[in-house]
Amino acid sequence: MREHEHSTVRCSFERHADAILEIFNDAIMTSTALYDYKPRTRQTMVDWFAAKRAGNFPVVGIEDNDGVLLGFGSYGTFRSWPAYKYTVEHSVYVHKDHRGQGLGRAVMRELIAVAQENDVHAMVGAIDAANTGSIALHEQLGFKHVGTLPQVGFKFGRWLDLAFYQLLLDTPAHPVDG
Repeated sequence: MREHEHSTVRCSFERHADAILEIFNDAIMTSTALYDYKPRTRQTMVDWFAAKRAGNFPVVGIEDNDGVLLGFGSYGTFRSWPAYKYTVEHSVYVHKDHRGQGLGRAVMRELIAVAQENDVHAMVGAIDAANTGSIALHEQLGFKHVGTLPQVGFKFGRWLDLAFYQLLLDTPAHPVDG
């Protein structure tokens, strides 16, 4: 595939749930990108998209010219207390056959733009500390390492460290309490 043979889209359940599920389940079964043990079901996609809609959270995708989803990203609630309302936790995933082509960067740039439009101030990525590719991507986009929690996950027979990367945005122009 040549570079730039893709387009950014807003993902919908109807069009993208199966592709997102496939990407999620590959990450669950073969990596520490998700600290989950069992493949997700189609019902989890119903609930996932419903939560995104309810929170007005974007699901951004990259499709090839044939409409095949190559990667996606989203963000959601960082913590549920009201004073965290300007902070989100994001994630980005690229299909195993399309990594290393700049698609993750394209998804992240779009997520950052949407976050600014939605008056987000802080974006937080929780990344497995051994995931050097994701860490490099975040650093290239201006994210700063703000801490690592040692041995908070256990998967594939070993303890996992979770690194936090943060990007502070200039938005909102006029934050308010309450």
